[in-house]
Amino acid sequence: FAANPDVLVKIKSAADIEAAKKAGKLGIIYGTQDTAMVGTDLDRLGKMKERGVRCVQLTYNLRNLSGDGSLEPANAGLSRLAKATIERIEAEKMLFDLSHGGARTIREGLALAKRPPSISHTGCRDLFDHPRNAFDADMKTVADKGGIVGIYFMPFLVPNGKATAADVVAHIEHAWKVCGEDHVGIGTDNGPIPTPITDETWKRAREEYEYRSKMGFAAPGEGPDVLPLVLELNRLDRFQHLATLLAARGHGRAKLEKLFGTNWLRVYRDVWGA
Repeated sequence: FAANPDVLVKIKSAADIEAAKKAGKLGIIYGTQDTAMVGTDLDRLGKMKERGVRCVQLTYNLRNLSGDGSLEPANAGLSRLAKATIERIEAEKMLFDLSHGGARTIREGLALAKRPPSISHTGCRDLFDHPRNAFDADMKTVADKGGIVGIYFMPFLVPNGKATAADVVAHIEHAWKVCGEDHVGIGTDNGPIPTPITDETWKRAREEYEYRSKMGFAAPGEGPDVLPLVLELNRLDRFQHLATLLAARGHGRAKLEKLFGTNWLRVYRDVWGA
């Protein structure tokens, strides 16, 4: 940030997002994809907040001290520690996220949430039963609590792992039916720019899969010949292209503006403060 102040800005409030957009800068929101680094020392959440963290995901794919991730076969849900952890996340006014959670972890976590929660990057499990996707009932609870569900650009939207832009559209439209247009956003789970598809890309993908498989947190559908993206949307104008596809299906500008940003902005404002 210090080296690139004309390009990058650290986001700490909803107002920072609006200022970054106005200035044409790339805003970066700090978040975690686990609470393993917190464990029983909940004061660490306050220290993380001081350093800029604004979103905290309770579990990753495996089990931690708070609960089971999406790949744990026991699907044991939350531990006693989780209640205190969730309360502290919310007390610090950080966004409580349940992406990568096991089905019981998501359901029990949402029951404990008192502020708007998120499942920031997922698909619709009622369309394709994959452990990284969320069931309709849980997505509806997120919406009922004022939160947001983000649809990702990942292989886990379809059984063959070869998701297309049409599959992303299908999951967005399904989420709209379940949650309403005010509670669905985009959570690509990709980087901010396209991935060059080269021999080196495939080499790294194979190495990454081998590592993830060895460590036990590779999800079903991952593999040496699968890239963690939707090839049709692996382009610089991915959002414009997706918006064009949705508009062609009759979805209006106001609805699309909510999907592509203003729903997230509202949730951030509600959770973090203005």
